Amino acid sequence: MLGKRLTGVVSSEPKKKRAREGTLSDRTAAGKTTFNIAITGVSGAGKSSLVNALRGLSDFDEEAAETDAIEGTTEPISYPHPTFPDVTIWDLPGIGTSNFKAKKYLERVNYSQYDFFIIVASNRFTVYDIQLSHAIQKMKKRFYYVWSKMDVSIKNEKLKPDFNEEATLQQVRKYCLDNLVEAGISSPEIFLISSWYQEKYDFPLLQRTLEKEFKALRRHALRPADKSTKPSKGSGICFSLLQKILKIDLAKLRDDLMHGNLEEVAEEIRQELDELQNVRLDIAITGVSGGGKSSLVNALRGVNDYEEGAAEVGITQTTMECYAHPHPLFPNVIIWDLPGIGTPDFRPKDYLENVCFNQYDLFMIVGSERFTENDVLLAQEIKKMKKKFYFVCSKVDDSIAAESRNPNFKMDRSIQKIRKYCCDNLTKAGESNLRVFLISRQDLNMYDFPDLQETLGNDLDNHKRNALIMALPVFSRGILEKKKAEMEALTWKLAFVSCAIGAIPVPGLSLACDLGILVGALLHFYKVFGLDVESLFRVAQLVGKGYQVLKSAIKKSPMSSDITPKFVAGLLARSSLWGGLTVIELVLDFIPVLGSLAGGTISFITTFFMLRSFLKDIVEDAENVRAKAAEP
Repeated sequence: MLGKRLTGVVSSEPKKKRAREGTLSDRTAAGKTTFNIAITGVSGAGKSSLVNALRGLSDFDEEAAETDAIEGTTEPISYPHPTFPDVTIWDLPGIGTSNFKAKKYLERVNYSQYDFFIIVASNRFTVYDIQLSHAIQKMKKRFYYVWSKMDVSIKNEKLKPDFNEEATLQQVRKYCLDNLVEAGISSPEIFLISSWYQEKYDFPLLQRTLEKEFKALRRHALRPADKSTKPSKGSGICFSLLQKILKIDLAKLRDDLMHGNLEEVAEEIRQELDELQNVRLDIAITGVSGGGKSSLVNALRGVNDYEEGAAEVGITQTTMECYAHPHPLFPNVIIWDLPGIGTPDFRPKDYLENVCFNQYDLFMIVGSERFTENDVLLAQEIKKMKKKFYFVCSKVDDSIAAESRNPNFKMDRSIQKIRKYCCDNLTKAGESNLRVFLISRQDLNMYDFPDLQETLGNDLDNHKRNALIMALPVFSRGILEKKKAEMEALTWKLAFVSCAIGAIPVPGLSLACDLGILVGALLHFYKVFGLDVESLFRVAQLVGKGYQVLKSAIKKSPMSSDITPKFVAGLLARSSLWGGLTVIELVLDFIPVLGSLAGGTISFITTFFMLRSFLKDIVEDAENVRAKAAEP
């Protein structure tokens, strides 16, 4: 979780607080016998909170180890045990961050100087746990393995329909045991605790067991401390819009049409439509194990974590290979759930090759509680490939929940602090174009998830960007506007294709083709804006509301199941567009050559204005559904 915040290697805090800090030799200057217990493990696991819990303090008592939402402990800090005066508890910096890289960690914190260890983990067993446990074993010393955020794990598991607390505890305990035994640790002692709810789970047992440990070591293993070394510190119808949307040079379009080459222009547009339909986009979700990658995959696909076809989530490692998850409505958009880097199965040195890192178009690096050296590795590798990534802190709600316990808590200040921490570390890693997003899987409307959606794809080519925008769920007005702009562009393209078909002198073909184009386009609109039945059911599950509640927000558009050729033909028969001379004159003023192309003009007018009219209503209904879904 959090750690003591110091400014650099030497603290600038007042002497009053420095009185409880120090080094091993400081604490034994008078030659008394001491027992030094080191609280170690990955940064952000909750080491400082465990120090406080073991001393009977809350995180915000005056003499408590300082906790924070970002990396704070930059040197080993000592705290006296409240009932065992010869026992000192050491809060060590977390291993695996940019400041404390794994290779030099043991030396920098003088690992050999401590008598007993507690390795603190939060949501995954990592290669750092192996490194630390092997070092302790090599010194012929002992350690406990503490899973410190059992309350958070339980909270997340409760979302499952078949949740059972006892089964969850057994699952986590077995996961820890299996990994420690596989790492060569015989008879490991494992404790599942919550530093906030100390009466729950294994914390009382941990306290009793430690006290027995202290008493036994007092008799057999306490020794004068070695003074020789000490730990280190350390819309409109106009030419400009048409040019922009169709991406065809205006002069060429006018020249082609004036020479009657409408079919050639239409064919060019058909090719573009085919490319839009067939373009493939591969998005890789990578980062540390336990960071929330699989949940982010599901969020981007608009599915909940426990429906059929969702990426599997769990409190222990679940993603053991690269899984492709096509978007449920736009299958050419594929979101890849990559295994987490830094576990025993996916060590950093082999990770990039094992997950075929160079085959993806776009990356999201999902961080957990702390920025790690593995985040640096991933960011630098993506930069080498001249591709782009977004850094996503996916569990900011957990950090805010921890911060909110502080009597001086301010939401904006905490958010700003976490964001600055991520940006500073990315800058230090050599990244200048910073894209940092703080999100909560439990409430996608909060924090930066809407901004993440709106920013995604800015560096992709036009076709891939279009594919991404179509696939994103509507969680913000910004995404709604982007979808609207893309559909307006599609309206122009389809109108020109319809115009070319209408110009062919085959009796009745224009109307038949208009129907085919209109029906297909309308059904596509429904999927893009999430108003089809399947999407409404999915959103209802995500936000915990009934399908009928969301359906009631659709006021202007027919249901997608009503869109048939017969239904659309009925609308056309009642439409005044067929005889609207003013509209026809407008179009002929725009492109005079259309007047010589038999049914082309009417086909263009019908397709364009019918689709624009439907689009306007669908966008309005999509906004209504979005608002209804966001209601408390």
